Amino acid sequence: MELAEFNALPAPEAAEIVAVWAAIPAWVDTLVDARPYANIDDLTDAAAAASRRWTRDDLDAALAHHPRIGERPTTTGAEAEASRSEQASMTDAAADVTARIAAGNAAYEERFGRVFLIRAAGRSPSEMLSELERRLGNDDETEASEALDQLAQIALLRLRTTVTENETADAR
Repeated sequence: MELAEFNALPAPEAAEIVAVWAAIPAWVDTLVDARPYANIDDLTDAAAAASRRWTRDDLDAALAHHPRIGERPTTTGAEAEASRSEQASMTDAAADVTARIAAGNAAYEERFGRVFLIRAAGRSPSEMLSELERRLGNDDETEASEALDQLAQIALLRLRTTVTENETADAR
């Protein structure tokens, strides 16, 4: 959708779209309430700035229904579709990598009490496995910070794939 369309949406509809980027109610409200945006950079900058205020509670809320790396979302809708697209590289993962990711997911959840989150788009299954194994060695504070950074990367990527700059009427 073009930015002008996003700017013009009724607040509840805009909030549904923003919640797909990251399901953090205060962040969603901040972005929706700040409309209209003059350009994509303004929207992206606002989203990035607001994401820097996220807390562990925000992270836990956003991950409450987030699928594990390597697992297909069991729900339907825009968020599930975004996850499927972002994790598309997992469909070609070798069986041993898939098994190690599943074991790593279980160890991560046991250690940190939430699903492992990584920006999957643009990463191979082996890269995600390597990051999972590395991050299992993090202390709680470091890992929460890394997970929040990954959530912000995912949110900004989803924003950029959802909203595009307005086409000018003069473009021919």
